[in-house]
Amino acid sequence: MIKVTMGNNVGREVRLIEPTTTLRQALEDAAINYSTGVFTLDGSSLMPGDMDKTFADFGITDRCFLLGVAKADNAR
Repeated sequence: MIKVTMGNNVGREVRLIEPTTTLRQALEDAAINYSTGVFTLDGSSLMPGDMDKTFADFGITDRCFLLGVAKADNAR
């Protein structure tokens, strides 16, 4: 199990997740909308297609941060 701190600029939570879980599955299980912002995994920006990779694909074995910053329409 991997200790994943996930969330956005509104809140965060810690969950234990199997290494074979995709990032998308983890966010959906936590009811986090990943379509309205930019997400990072341990501080590195995720690229298109990364949401369907597993934590194991990224070499995550112990713990990580999966965090997003929501985009606002009025951002400059």
